[in-house]
Amino acid sequence: MSKRLSPQLQHITEDACCETHLEPIQLFCDVDQITLCSKCFQSQEHKHHAVCGIQEAAENYRKLFQEILNTSREKLEAAKSILTDEQERMAMIQEEEQNFKKMIESEYSMRLRLLDEECELNLQRQQECTSDLNLREGLLNQVIQLATELEEMFQEMLQRLSHVGRENMKKLKESEARVSEQICSLQKLTTELEKKCGEDALALLKNAKYSLERSKSLLLERLEPAHIIDLSLCHIRGFSSMFRVLQRHLTLDPETAHPCLALSEDLRTVKLRHGQQDGAGDPGRLDFSAMVLAAESFTSGRHYWEVDVEKATRWQVGIFHGSADTKGSTARASGEKVLLTGSVMGTEWTLWVFPPLKRLFLKKKLDTVGIFLDYEHGQISFYNVTETSLIYSFSHCAFQGALRPVFSLCIPNGDTSPDSLTISPQHGPSCDAAVSP
Repeated sequence: MSKRLSPQLQHITEDACCETHLEPIQLFCDVDQITLCSKCFQSQEHKHHAVCGIQEAAENYRKLFQEILNTSREKLEAAKSILTDEQERMAMIQEEEQNFKKMIESEYSMRLRLLDEECELNLQRQQECTSDLNLREGLLNQVIQLATELEEMFQEMLQRLSHVGRENMKKLKESEARVSEQICSLQKLTTELEKKCGEDALALLKNAKYSLERSKSLLLERLEPAHIIDLSLCHIRGFSSMFRVLQRHLTLDPETAHPCLALSEDLRTVKLRHGQQDGAGDPGRLDFSAMVLAAESFTSGRHYWEVDVEKATRWQVGIFHGSADTKGSTARASGEKVLLTGSVMGTEWTLWVFPPLKRLFLKKKLDTVGIFLDYEHGQISFYNVTETSLIYSFSHCAFQGALRPVFSLCIPNGDTSPDSLTISPQHGPSCDAAVSP
């Protein structure tokens, strides 16, 4: 349909005339994107087109350009932020790769030490049973073969870690180049739009729709960081059979239990008491102050224990060094901790280690956590017992004094929680027994 002329035509300051009719230009055809005089408007060519005064058309486009300019500025800042993040991630993954390399090497050294000890135990057992030199030689050859296989497995892990690190760095560098290019385009677009918004009516309307569509297409380009593989997914598979020899019988110490915790009669299970929850806390804060220590403590040696976390949605396990108040109104503990934290919120499953606080990635929710402590070598490792794989390992820790296993549940805000942790029973022989390879 044709658009009626406004009864008050806008004043045109530009000294412009129609080249065809030599009449003053007063109108703008939005369909053909050209300026018109009154005679052009009366022609059949523009009879059914949307036509309005030049100033009105200019103001409409100026508003559209201003909106896109605002969006362009926002996207430019977002792109700069992504670029900074990508550059920081490049430095971070190099550091993480070195940390995981050290963790793999530390795990290999620990497994080799345990394999040597297992060999000694088996040799001792063979000497007690028989003096057959062939059996002794066969056992030594078997240990050498196991050590070779262990070395090959860990070399493969280091190669896989290096490959993942290279791929991650490649993706981040490509992302850095792509985002840098987008920043240049957005900076150029922002400058053009700023200039466009400051132009007079006729200059602003020149190629207005084309400029608008081109600007929109540039803003439609997606801005997203590179998707890289988290190094914590490079699992170290396998368990040392010596873990069963080193597994300890642990019980919970009622004197260190937080008031909102209830312990089972056999002192192996801890859960939250009904009606003891504090609803006055920050709903967004996870409160893990509900802790209890094991009755047993370690001042030397190597020790292993397992904790069933399947029935808990927010939990912590690890070791504690320091002093704990006896059960009372505060039940606070002052000291140092090395912790593994699990949390399920809705369908999201997260895992953290501390210190320092670091997020880990697992494909499945944990059911049972294995914890290995080597006091003299300053190592504590967390294992996924179901998958028989290492979750994370801390090495070169400077342990001093008595260390005690610690267990914590998150205090819910208002609602009751069925969460519980259970210390798994021993599955193997005592520390004085020998094992087969």
